Amino acid sequence: MTPEVTGFFDEATNTISYVVRDPSGSACAIIDSVLDFDYSSGRTDTRSADAIIAFVKEKGYDVQWLLESHVHADHLSAAPYIQQELGGKIGIGDRITVVQDTFGKVFNEGTEFQRDGSQFDRLFREGDSFHIGQLRGDVLHTPGHTPACLTYVIGDAAFVGDTLFMPDFGTARCDFPGGSSETLYDSVQKILSLPDETRIFVGHDYLPEGREQYQWETTVGDQKKANIHIGSGASKEDFVKMRNERDAKLAMPKLIIPSLQVNMRAGRMPPADDKGDVFLKVPVNKL
Repeated sequence: MTPEVTGFFDEATNTISYVVRDPSGSACAIIDSVLDFDYSSGRTDTRSADAIIAFVKEKGYDVQWLLESHVHADHLSAAPYIQQELGGKIGIGDRITVVQDTFGKVFNEGTEFQRDGSQFDRLFREGDSFHIGQLRGDVLHTPGHTPACLTYVIGDAAFVGDTLFMPDFGTARCDFPGGSSETLYDSVQKILSLPDETRIFVGHDYLPEGREQYQWETTVGDQKKANIHIGSGASKEDFVKMRNERDAKLAMPKLIIPSLQVNMRAGRMPPADDKGDVFLKVPVNKL
């Protein structure tokens, strides 16, 4: 089946969120939603999520899933806010427990922070399947960028998160804790083993030099031929060397500190204090 896919581009974080609908009915899933966050003021805003909510309500869709491709380091998830408005179950990969353990220590969360993934409604494993109405989705575990990265193959479409970008921009960084360029290479090969006509929807686009418009849809065949990092049969050795050298020069994402604390909690803020105030921590010299 060919799902109907609508992308929502968030220019502040270069993130694309997706509404994926069963073409035979009203059931849909929302993938990688965004909660707007101004770091300088510490204020959140729901305008990006509200645009998706308005679209879903206008179309009369029934939200069954709120899917996360991984624990994002560059934006906060709006999944709980959208769930409150539209329903649906929040899902992520079962290796979220590894991420929670790693960053629970980085942010000194203490024993009250659960590291078992219980903040999410569903933890997916490699080979799991789910349904959006009559539309079947299959789960591929595609780590490397993070340990918990998933690719959701829904009908003839694959939602790859940050694992792959458009062919003229390449692949994800692998220098976050738990990342691995060797592992990412193997994960990409898994994605590229899908049929060439499979549509690939990427999690971000950054307008590489020479392109004037943001894009987020490509195909497995296009990635095989033209991906500047891993296309045309690039060897694992060459890829790992390129990726490691490139990652060593990259700065941390601007929103990594708030994003990790919120997203490892399924998009929820840390618990409020006895006055009802919420605080995010800034670890010094830890990332």
